[in-house]
Amino acid sequence: MSSILKSFALLSDATRVRILALLRHEELSVAELQEILALGQSNISAQLARLKTAGFVTDRRSGKNRLYQLQPPRPKDQETHDHLLALLDAATQELHEAKHDLTALKLVRRKRANTARSYFDALAGKFGRQYIPGRSWKALGETLLHFVPPLVIADLGAGEGVVSQMLAQHAKQVIAVDNSEKMVAYGASLAQEHGFANLDYRLGDIEDPPIADGTVDVALFSQALHHASRPEQALAAARRILKPGGRVIVLDLLRHSFEKARLLYADVWLGFSEVEIHEMLERAGFEKIEIRLVDREPKSPHFQTLLAVALKP
Repeated sequence: MSSILKSFALLSDATRVRILALLRHEELSVAELQEILALGQSNISAQLARLKTAGFVTDRRSGKNRLYQLQPPRPKDQETHDHLLALLDAATQELHEAKHDLTALKLVRRKRANTARSYFDALAGKFGRQYIPGRSWKALGETLLHFVPPLVIADLGAGEGVVSQMLAQHAKQVIAVDNSEKMVAYGASLAQEHGFANLDYRLGDIEDPPIADGTVDVALFSQALHHASRPEQALAAARRILKPGGRVIVLDLLRHSFEKARLLYADVWLGFSEVEIHEMLERAGFEKIEIRLVDREPKSPHFQTLLAVALKP
């Protein structure tokens, strides 16, 4: 009976419920729990210590980290353990943060799976710092575009269309949408000057682009989504114009606290967290969502860039 009473006492705290619910799915470090729960290290460590003392969790050393998991039950305690899990399920269903936590857990798992990429990230961080004749990001981009099949691409929030013009060299058609008349006029004149007959500039809002339903293969937001008043509406519009099996690509800033960006760059949103982008894409009806950080600027305020790719089923 004392174990049941202890369970009730420990599950009376929402943070402990969230921690136990996560550890039921995955062995996690304090740093990973911080990332998922968006809570301070001292708070999480204190809760883990209490749960460990009570025999609810156990830990092990893994390199520099200590990983926590649910304490597996002894045979004689199996019934009590089952009661605990049932109680945990009931408590979790009452917490609106639980779904958010599971989405964040997916991202943590994906980061673990991609640790090998850190080697290549380190190389990418050095790319361009030393001068080597003929090597540039533009040259690399042009090379990689040759491997892309001819697609219909919507560049949403295209600006003057630097990306659109690069894509137009290999795409079947590029539709560049922007809400600035001057940007559209300038981009259209450049397209005509460079002979891009497959590059179509259109004046419109990325939340309701002037593109027919189900007509494009790729919808691209390149540093455009944080300018949208309603980014979820923009993603829903992207899904509308995509063909079944089409993909949306979002290249945007990771959430930051540089408030001056609102004045300097007319930013509506100070970037987005990986979880926010994932949840917005899910709500818009996209599947097979992949998100990762692809760049961090060396100079303050150290803007970071995230890349998200998702499929329209």
